[in-house]
Amino acid sequence: MDIGINEQDRQEIAHGLSRLLADSYTLYLKTHNFHWNVTGPMFNTLHLMFETQYNELSLAVDAVAERIRALGHYAPGSYADYARLTAIPEASGVPKADDMIRQLVEGHETLCRTARSVFPVVERAGDEPTADLLTQRLQVHEKTAWMLRSLLEK
Repeated sequence: MDIGINEQDRQEIAHGLSRLLADSYTLYLKTHNFHWNVTGPMFNTLHLMFETQYNELSLAVDAVAERIRALGHYAPGSYADYARLTAIPEASGVPKADDMIRQLVEGHETLCRTARSVFPVVERAGDEPTADLLTQRLQVHEKTAWMLRSLLEK
């Protein structure tokens, strides 16, 4: 494979993207879970908001996995892989709505940190398509975290 990025850099980028994929899929599952199980006075608002968010994450995991494949590496695709690679903890039980929101804020912020951690090798390698993907993901996660945080204002 000769796309202008050496194998070592492609491998390092693919590993970083694999962590991003694991975080994204874990947050997708958590958001979907909260969509199903949210209760309380903000039920309708949160139910619809969480649905929009998990649908966006569903598309995102595909884009990240396909970028890993374009770099010549296999994308992780099992719960065991994701559990090993993610920095986002699973939800235990069914938290109250405010706790759901807090956990999702933390998840989106974690995704921002994971995406940013991949930039040094991406920039060094001149991998503009991955830089573009990371920038797009950061815009979504920063905005979503802000919107969720605003729901917690008293």
